[in-house]
Amino acid sequence: MQLTSKTPAARIALVAAFLVVALVLVPAGLAGKGGGKSGGGTTSGGGGSLSLFMVTDVNGDRLPNWGDTVSFHVSTTVTSYPYVTLGCTQGGVSVYQSSYLVGFFPSYPWPWLQNFLLSSQTWTGGAANCTATLEYNTGSKWAAIGSLNFDVAP
Repeated sequence: MQLTSKTPAARIALVAAFLVVALVLVPAGLAGKGGGKSGGGTTSGGGGSLSLFMVTDVNGDRLPNWGDTVSFHVSTTVTSYPYVTLGCTQGGVSVYQSSYLVGFFPSYPWPWLQNFLLSSQTWTGGAANCTATLEYNTGSKWAAIGSLNFDVAP
């Protein structure tokens, strides 16, 4: 029996295959950059810069706290397709690592992934130190072109 895109099994297989490819080959990440507030600093590195953007500021202090949602303003002259990863530690132990490289360019298909909720299953509260890294694909490897370190309050 030949499966076509018109059969339900073929549609499911096609969607599953697309999701696998998307999760393995196409880096992803978090969302809507609505009218948040700035918090933290701006830093730059080899051709790129990041600045922290508060998407959801639960306690209204305009600074990143556990449970807030942040995003980043990205600028680079190196690539038209910059990506960001975010990792956080408490006492040197990793408590948060974004699962994907998140695209910060207009045609990125999952813009909601550009928002990062500052919590995880292993980060259930408390302060942490976080590093956002701006990267791009050179065609043969991923290269960092900037980073931003910021503290998250409890």
